[in-house]
Amino acid sequence: MSATRSTAAAGQVRRIRWGDVLLTAIACVSWALVGMAGVAALGLHLLGADTAGSLGPMTAAAVVLGVGGSVTPSGDVSAFGLEGAEATTAIEVTPLGVGLAGALLLAFFFLRSLRALGVEISPRELAARAGAVAVLFLAMIAGLAWAGHDVITLDGASLGLDQLPDGGLTDDLPGGIGELLPDRLGDLVEAEAAVGFTVDTGPSLLGALVWVLGVLVIALLVSRRTPLPVALTFLHRAVRPAVSALVTVLLVAVAAGLAAAAYAALGDDHPGRIAGAALLGAPNGVWLAVPLGMFVPWDGKVTGALTEVLPAPLDEFFSASADEPATVGRLAELDGRVWLLVVAVAVMMLFAGVLTAARTPVGSLSAAGFAGRCALRLGLVTALVVPLMVWLTTVSADASLSVLGFDAFDAGLSLQGQAGMGLLLGAV
Repeated sequence: MSATRSTAAAGQVRRIRWGDVLLTAIACVSWALVGMAGVAALGLHLLGADTAGSLGPMTAAAVVLGVGGSVTPSGDVSAFGLEGAEATTAIEVTPLGVGLAGALLLAFFFLRSLRALGVEISPRELAARAGAVAVLFLAMIAGLAWAGHDVITLDGASLGLDQLPDGGLTDDLPGGIGELLPDRLGDLVEAEAAVGFTVDTGPSLLGALVWVLGVLVIALLVSRRTPLPVALTFLHRAVRPAVSALVTVLLVAVAAGLAAAAYAALGDDHPGRIAGAALLGAPNGVWLAVPLGMFVPWDGKVTGALTEVLPAPLDEFFSASADEPATVGRLAELDGRVWLLVVAVAVMMLFAGVLTAARTPVGSLSAAGFAGRCALRLGLVTALVVPLMVWLTTVSADASLSVLGFDAFDAGLSLQGQAGMGLLLGAV
C-alpha cells in the first residue's frame, strides 16, 4: 500500500522538460503577435493611415499600445525663418481590438499546452511555463519598441511651391503686399515640417509585463478543463464558474458590437473606415457602454476638433457640460434610446447568472442557498471586472500647435469612469 503511494507520488513529480517549455512559449508568443499585428495592420490600412506614413512602424506602435505600452508623438515646424515652432501631441488610449486578439491567441495556446500534461500540474512547472511566456513576450515587445518609430517630413519643394511664378499672381495686390510675397514664398519653399512618433521603451515593457501576466491569470481562471496545482483546486469550484460566465458574456457583447459595425458599414459611403475603427476599437466602445449601463458615472472633457471623436450623445453632453459627470439619466435627456443600454446590460448580467449557475456544482444546498452562493460569487467577480473595464477604456488625448510660446491650435479629450462606483455597482 505504502509502496503504491510512493510510486504514485514519484510519478506526480515530473521533471520539467525545458525544451517543451521553450517551444510552448515560442508558439504562444508567436501566434499572439501575429494576430495582433494582423489586426493592427488591417485596421490601420482600412482607416487610410498608411497613406501618411509607413505601415510597418505604425503597426509596431499599435501593437505596443494594445498591450498597455506608451507612444509619444511629436513634431517640429520651421517656417519663415522662425525656429522654435513645435507641434506636440499626447495620447493615452489602448486599442483593445489589438490587445484582445493577442490575448485570445495567447490564452488558447497556453491552456492547450497545460491540458496535455494531464489532470494535475506542479506549481513549479506552472511557474516555469508562465515565466517563459512572459520573458519571451517582453523580449518581442522590446523589439517592437525599437522598430515602432517613424518620422514623416514635408517640405515646401515637395508640395510644388518652388514652381510658383515670380510675378503675375502678386503684381496686382494693393498696398505693396505683392512686393513682399515673393520673398515670403521663397521662405515657404524652405519650410519643413517633421511629425514623428516614438515608443517609450521603459513604460511599454512595464505595461506589457502587466498585460501578459494578467492574460495568463485570467486564462487560468476562465478555463474549466485546465489542470491546477493541488493548492489551487478550490478555484475550480469557487471562482472559475463565475469568471468564465462573465468573460463569455463580455466576448459575446464584443461580437455584437462588431456585427453592429458591419451592418453600419453596409450603408455608409466609407465602409472601410468603419471596419477599421471596429477592428481596433470595438471592445473599447462595448466595454465603455457596459459600466455606463450599470449606472457608473463618467467624467470627461472635450475641446476643439476632437469633439467629433466621441459617439453621440456623449459628444453633445461634454461639449455643453464638462463639469458634470455623464450618467445614463443625463444622457437620456439628449437621446431617450440610451435607456436601451440599461436593458441590454441587465439581460447580459442575467445571462451571466444563468451560466454561473449551470457551471457551479449544486451539492446539498437548497435552491435559495444555491442561488445566493452563485449571486455572491458572480457579484465579487463583477466588482473586480467593472473597474478593470473602466481603467482599460480610459482615453486621454490633447494636441496643440505652439509657435514661439503662443498656442495656435488646441484640442483635448479626456474620458474616465469612476472606478470606485464601478466596484460598488458591479457588486450590486
